[in-house]
Amino acid sequence: MAHGLTCWKCGASLETLSLPLRRLDVCKACNSELHACRLCVEYDTRVAKHCREPTAEEQRDKAQANFCDHFKPKVGAYIPPNVAEVDASRAALEALFGKK
Repeated sequence: MAHGLTCWKCGASLETLSLPLRRLDVCKACNSELHACRLCVEYDTRVAKHCREPTAEEQRDKAQANFCDHFKPKVGAYIPPNVAEVDASRAALEALFGKK
């Protein structure tokens, strides 16, 4: 059954894993833990404790596997880095200070 999940850290497909994800499941590409806040539908950096579930116990490390009962994996949790913005900033700094 295709679920469309990707790793929250590297974006690799998680199609080979079956749902529900187990607490100690890891991404085969980057070895990051998957039963973590960063892959959950409730994860939101705009709210307190980065979780929209009001009854969830706070997890300090959002990238580490946890025992949260509210965990539901989110399709599209991977956010690719904005390399164009980084490259533009680096070019502006090099223009200002010169290249090393």
